[in-house]
Amino acid sequence: MAETPLVFEIATFAVLAVFFVVDLFIIGRKPHVPSTKECVQHIAFFVVMALIFGGLMWFFAGSKPAIEFYSGWLTEYSLSIDNLFVFVIIMSNFAVPKELQKFVLSVGITVALVLRGMFILVGAAIISRFTWVFFLFGAFLIVTAIKLVAGGDEDEEYHENALIHALRKVIKITDEYDGEKLRTIKNGVKHWTPMLIVFLTIGTTDVMFAFDSIPAIFGLTKDPFIVFTSNVFALLGLQQLYFLLGELLDKLVYLPLGLSVVLGFIGVKLIMEALHGNSLPFLNGGQPISWVPEVPTWLSLVVIVLAIGGAALASVIKMR
Repeated sequence: MAETPLVFEIATFAVLAVFFVVDLFIIGRKPHVPSTKECVQHIAFFVVMALIFGGLMWFFAGSKPAIEFYSGWLTEYSLSIDNLFVFVIIMSNFAVPKELQKFVLSVGITVALVLRGMFILVGAAIISRFTWVFFLFGAFLIVTAIKLVAGGDEDEEYHENALIHALRKVIKITDEYDGEKLRTIKNGVKHWTPMLIVFLTIGTTDVMFAFDSIPAIFGLTKDPFIVFTSNVFALLGLQQLYFLLGELLDKLVYLPLGLSVVLGFIGVKLIMEALHGNSLPFLNGGQPISWVPEVPTWLSLVVIVLAIGGAALASVIKMR
């Protein structure tokens, strides 16, 4: 299998950095509620960019890494849609003005991307040294899939995590927004605005979702570059999807079922790979179990497309 050229990786990081700078400091600096046309254009742009990037991966590194990217990107994008349910609740909980929500999402998702990057590096280091961790990842994904089917992950209320709760106790925070400012003066004293809490909440909440999505994508590829770029392309289109879907989110009734199929499939695939590279002394005397069949990369992509596409189509039909 060909390796991804270093020049291509560096160029990719440079282009993705430009995407984020433009989104944050040019488009995102203008407080407004994106129109449907604007959202569709942004989403279409990032989808096309992801498709082109996969094509370039195919050209420079071969078909296998490209298919791994497409599989990872579709999985991360689909799982990220679940994040939108919580984002809606967070925006409502903190009474974020409509015209500021795009800016909030841009910064919050950037924070999430940085934290995810660190999570990916740690995950890659762990699985390179301890292959048995795939047993844990696989079992976790299967349990998560079962919970999605059972509705165990649904939560209609937002609950502050420990970091946000502790932060409120040690710094002064106003109840009112002052545009996009993080600091404001109230009664002659400097205070933090709720914008700081919203940024941290969006970012840290998204990382909580990463405990599902990062193990899932490591079940599709072990290349940290592919894992990271899949996450980036999924997050880039997320804020526009937030405004486009809006009230339609609760109508995607079969999405959890489609996601559960994907997570369950990847969980089983991870356990099968762990058996192939087994080193646990109480399983087969610490020797790899070679008779377990390998799941080809193309099959993973097919399962993901059919599961998510079928869930979306079924939801649309039920809406009508």
